[in-house]
Amino acid sequence: MATRGERVNDRVAAVAEQPVPIAAAIVGNAVLRVQDLRKRYGDLEVVRGLTFAIRRGECFALLGPNGAGKTTTLRCCLGLIDPDGGSIELVGEPVPKAAREARIRVGVVPQMDNLDPDFTVRENLLIYGGYFRIRRSILDGRIPRLLEFAGLAGKAQTSIRTLSGGMKRRLTLARALINDPELLILDEPTTGLDPQARHLIWDGLRQLLKQGKTILLTTHFMDEAERLATRLAVIDHGTMIACDTPHALLEAHVEPEVVEVYGEDARAWAAARGRALSNRLEIAGETAFCYANDAAPLLADLATHSGVRYLHRPANLEDLFIKLTGRELRD
Repeated sequence: MATRGERVNDRVAAVAEQPVPIAAAIVGNAVLRVQDLRKRYGDLEVVRGLTFAIRRGECFALLGPNGAGKTTTLRCCLGLIDPDGGSIELVGEPVPKAAREARIRVGVVPQMDNLDPDFTVRENLLIYGGYFRIRRSILDGRIPRLLEFAGLAGKAQTSIRTLSGGMKRRLTLARALINDPELLILDEPTTGLDPQARHLIWDGLRQLLKQGKTILLTTHFMDEAERLATRLAVIDHGTMIACDTPHALLEAHVEPEVVEVYGEDARAWAAARGRALSNRLEIAGETAFCYANDAAPLLADLATHSGVRYLHRPANLEDLFIKLTGRELRD
């Protein structure tokens, strides 16, 4: 029976036999260009004429409710599924025609971790590096730095089965960097993680941006997009409905001040006073969301009502997201 070391070497040798094409030159400053992208499944058009470009060195966030077309868009951009229309250029290569050539220069963190549980932390990185035909001497030097970056420096010989969810997620991020990619694609990278693990990953991503890496991010955490994104696009039903910097989008679409009113009398107060004092008012469950250019009159009135509680805050990306896509639950 083969030893563990022999199994790892066999796996590395097997993937290293796959030919790696020579990269084409990057045209312009866009790492990814998508023009009029369309994808249909039967009678349902999931992506409908999506157009955007990601500049080198920025973090571009793609936001949208469940079923908006985010994951389908990513799969088309990576050449994992064929679009029904439009054009894609990934790191200078046409996709899907040269998708494999493009993917050699891209790192991907999928929604779900797909680490090999039969190997250690280091062995997972070593085997994955073999898919890119990276020389063993380079991997031996690169892997310790990636483990240090991921906060896993003491875990090189640890079994994947014993890692926490946060450790697995950080290892998946380190693995996506094994080929020093020109574009890092993150599909909901912190879903299911506790706040401490999320902040560790955010710190790592900020380091990468400072180093000049380019990131495409999909997320359901609006604070994640607000902390990381240089620009963001909101899509719904396969169509882009807004695209700009977070600050510009908030300024264009949402009133600057928000007062959340809750308590047993919140609905009655909203009906009697809230609408008149707000630029815009929304009711969600037992909470009234009052949007205003100047919240002073709202706050003065609420101070005289003992049956309600309230929170005064600036508008954020969650307010933008809900205004553009609605409050209804998506499956």
